[in-house]
Amino acid sequence: MSIKSFAKKVTLTTLAALSLFGAALPASAATKVTVSSIGSDYDVWKFIAESEEAKKAGLEIEVKEIDGGLPLNKSVADGIVDANAFQSLGYLDAFNKESDNALVPIGTTYIEPMGIYSKKYKKIEEVKEGAVVALADNPANTTRALRLLESAGLIKLKPDFDDGVGTPDDVIENPKKLEFKLIDDTTAVRVLDDVDLSIIGNTIALEGGLNVLKDAIYKEEINDSTKSRINVIAVKKGREKDENLLKLVELYHTPKVQEFIKEKFEGTKVEVKKDMKDVWKEAE
Repeated sequence: MSIKSFAKKVTLTTLAALSLFGAALPASAATKVTVSSIGSDYDVWKFIAESEEAKKAGLEIEVKEIDGGLPLNKSVADGIVDANAFQSLGYLDAFNKESDNALVPIGTTYIEPMGIYSKKYKKIEEVKEGAVVALADNPANTTRALRLLESAGLIKLKPDFDDGVGTPDDVIENPKKLEFKLIDDTTAVRVLDDVDLSIIGNTIALEGGLNVLKDAIYKEEINDSTKSRINVIAVKKGREKDENLLKLVELYHTPKVQEFIKEKFEGTKVEVKKDMKDVWKEAE
């Protein structure tokens, strides 16, 4: 066999091998993306990271569990991770007001109701005078909790109440003389033994073994047009058009992921698939 014929044969053999194992090539060429999250959202993103859909999208997703909303947002703002997924748009807005608009939401994920929980009362109508109410000590969730108490008929807020920075000082009617106790929201389930009512976001409630649809004595009405309650995927300002990061939004809304979420969290996380432009428009 001539050198020329041998070289041709080797080339053809190599091409055949590459063709045979072509399906494995994208894995080595996958783009690595890091996502930080917490609690039940961490479970969702681990599922996404290990899915075939992520591989087909050409992504190698590393999910980091970081404890606390501020560290989660700083991890993105400081470039430690590429994106995070854990917070409502209202929570993100509050962070951005204190951080020179460091983060940008690139897509919606879900909405989940906040609930009022109690070990002392089975119905909201049973709440007695002087009841101690635990509220999350961060602007977005404090105002949301106060709105929920108003919806339940327990208090009345001043007409110009600011959903971005409102506090218990904005309560103008408190017929049951409720006592408000601001707490770290991650302790909201644990303090149930020490207070009469605890207002808990669903992600933290799930971590504590509670289901807002079954265990809350009063809960928010689920309404995906309510801008501040919609959860989002956030990235560092300037990266909102990064195609690989935008793929995270697409992956979240794939049928297999939605089926996993529905089964695991028993319907407490309701999918919201909207363009961010539409979300901003609804808020106007």
